[in-house]
Amino acid sequence: MADYAYRIVNVFAREGRLTGNPLCVFEDGSAFDDATMQAVARQFNLSETTFILPSSTADARVRIFTPAYEMPFAGHPTLGTAHVVRALGAGDALRLEMKAGVIPVRAEGDLWTLQANDPTSREPEAPRAELAALVGLQEGDLAGRALWVSTGNEQLILPVRDADAVRRARPDAGRFARLGGPDNPGKALVFADAGDAAGTVEARFFFPSGAAILEDPATGSACANLGGWFRAMRPGADLQRVVSQGEAVQRPSTLHLAVRGGSIFVGGRVIELGRGTIEL
Repeated sequence: MADYAYRIVNVFAREGRLTGNPLCVFEDGSAFDDATMQAVARQFNLSETTFILPSSTADARVRIFTPAYEMPFAGHPTLGTAHVVRALGAGDALRLEMKAGVIPVRAEGDLWTLQANDPTSREPEAPRAELAALVGLQEGDLAGRALWVSTGNEQLILPVRDADAVRRARPDAGRFARLGGPDNPGKALVFADAGDAAGTVEARFFFPSGAAILEDPATGSACANLGGWFRAMRPGADLQRVVSQGEAVQRPSTLHLAVRGGSIFVGGRVIELGRGTIEL
């Protein structure tokens, strides 16, 4: 038996310590095989658990597990893990090796920002009415083109007319099971771009878990993919957005999105909530 140290952090947190998206980070995952990492993630049962490992090409290598499977990239695990890597002795500018590639991350205090991979995108095969029905809305609620976008984790980016439509969204589990991408079936970001001077966006993210469809409090990969959507819709344009997510699941969160010179940046506040050890 041995003790293994972990930390619980909240990512994309607002004011107050019980906001944002929680993450469990194991300080040293080098003693764990794949099956143990998966079992530990299932034990903690958070949306993701990460394991820090040595890297020959970056400041650390990171493995990301949901309770059911490993992910090549996810935003809040990237920022939360960077926060722990810095606490273990690194600086404010880090490079983290993921299965999706090496991700640069930088901090100003507890505000962390990652630079996402260049996005790929493709048109949905389903008609607009079916895309709307996927989240319990009418075709008239949609605004602009939907796209499948990936910066390491493909998701459907679905623009709607206003924040009210975002709040009314109710995912249909049966439709999610039939409508998906090759990498991550059935994941969808529903968002409304207010078009105001503050650059506010209201968003909700839905994903499958077994036969159920769950809602994520704050989704960095989807925010990066939203940047890919903006890049496809407005080629060459720079922009900034403040994305509000999580209110519907009582975990209010704030994500910062920027597209500059064609590069996509996603940021948010990270706080450490606690730490401990498990014995295995």
